[in-house]
Amino acid sequence: MSLAIVHSRAQVGVEAPAVTVEVHLANGLPALTLVGLPEAAVKESKDRVRSAILNSGFDFPARRITLNLAPADLPKDGGRFDLAIALGLLAASVQVPTLALEDVEFLGELALSGAVRPVRGVLPAALAARKAGRMLVVPRANAEEACLASGLRVIAVDHLLEVVAHFNGHTPIEPYVSDGLLHVSKPYPDLSEVQGQLAAKRALLIAAAGAHNLLFSGPPGTGKTLLASRLPGLLPPLAEQEALEVAAIVSVTSHVPLSHWPQRPFRQPHHSASGPALVGGGSKPQPGEITLAHHGVLFLDELPEFDRKVLEVLREPLESGQIVISRARDRVHFPARFQLVAAMNPCPCGYLGDPSGRCRCSPDQIQRYRNKLSGPLLDRIDLHLTVAREATALNPTQQPGDDTASAAVIVAKARDRQQQRQGCANAFLDLPGLRRHCTLSTTDENWLETACERLTLSLRAAHRLLKVARTLADLEQVDAITREHLAEALQYRPTAS
Repeated sequence: MSLAIVHSRAQVGVEAPAVTVEVHLANGLPALTLVGLPEAAVKESKDRVRSAILNSGFDFPARRITLNLAPADLPKDGGRFDLAIALGLLAASVQVPTLALEDVEFLGELALSGAVRPVRGVLPAALAARKAGRMLVVPRANAEEACLASGLRVIAVDHLLEVVAHFNGHTPIEPYVSDGLLHVSKPYPDLSEVQGQLAAKRALLIAAAGAHNLLFSGPPGTGKTLLASRLPGLLPPLAEQEALEVAAIVSVTSHVPLSHWPQRPFRQPHHSASGPALVGGGSKPQPGEITLAHHGVLFLDELPEFDRKVLEVLREPLESGQIVISRARDRVHFPARFQLVAAMNPCPCGYLGDPSGRCRCSPDQIQRYRNKLSGPLLDRIDLHLTVAREATALNPTQQPGDDTASAAVIVAKARDRQQQRQGCANAFLDLPGLRRHCTLSTTDENWLETACERLTLSLRAAHRLLKVARTLADLEQVDAITREHLAEALQYRPTAS
């Protein structure tokens, strides 16, 4: 048969759209034409495939060959289509049975020797193949990742010869069975290592319980970074769907195999990071730090040292939980449901308000420093806390339950209440959900309105204050929000300057 069709998958953001590799052999002078909007790496695949077929001992068709990667308007890049193209050529030249390839998808880059090399973005392709009801053939180095899509038949191969022998029925390959190495968790830093700072630990507990954004402000060396790094350990384990989303993002952004799969990400970009590095971008849009922190924590240390324009791009994803990268040819959606934790000094020298009296910053310098952060961005941070310097103690005495394991149990109970009541963390409540689950008595509602007017809080700030109060009630395992909860939540809101 001179026509063969083989299935594969492209990579667009964190999606894996289907690509059909069509191979047609016609009479005429030997030539190979590749169509279907291929990028440079795909155009070069015809030379890799030719050498791989010949070095594996098969015949390369000496005919006029047309290779079409459909759909024609979808850009294709990378070496992920090499294996599918090679199988298509062998099927069209009757060296592999065409019918055997009908319900199979192929991913893999070919070496000139015929060896099959790993590619990026295998997990999204595996999830899409499972949904389509097809088997997936991948390089052995990607097999463990592909098996995260439970219920999918995965064939792991090292060489083109193995693939041909399998589909010709000479040497069948058994479906790959996961060894579970990706499910080994890496321990988080423990909260008990933080000396003192009871108020900061309380704020960290509230942030973990309700998925609230948090800002620590204080002099250098007070433990702001230490506290932020303990937050992932307090958060509940990822649900299966959340873990797959996190793994899919890692899959499309890194050649490094996945490790510690079920864990929440903790991203800490340097303050010199650009806007595209933080939110994603490029001529071919790639995920940024906020997407890599999806379902995890994004920690921005030295917050005012970030370029103001860079910080402003965080405003939309903090509200919507996603980022849309638009280019002339592409419009890609990336998930960005992250929890923001930031740290900053109160002034340029860092010692404003310190009992030592070391601060020598003028009021103008302090105001310019604080003006680097816009009001709309600070408005989207639920908890603002000043972290004061603690007395030095080389062997501090820890309070009972002042460790990650004990705090995580409290957080888990609060999160369970939220999931049963509304299906999401309190920080992600929409306006209807806020009205339904954050009701107040008439007296408390009037009290809160008066407080918001006196402190000139915006309506967004008032809504976020209500969500924090709802979390405080959940931590106490009570249904009603009381004035005590409102008063404590109000303490975490900065007043307008």
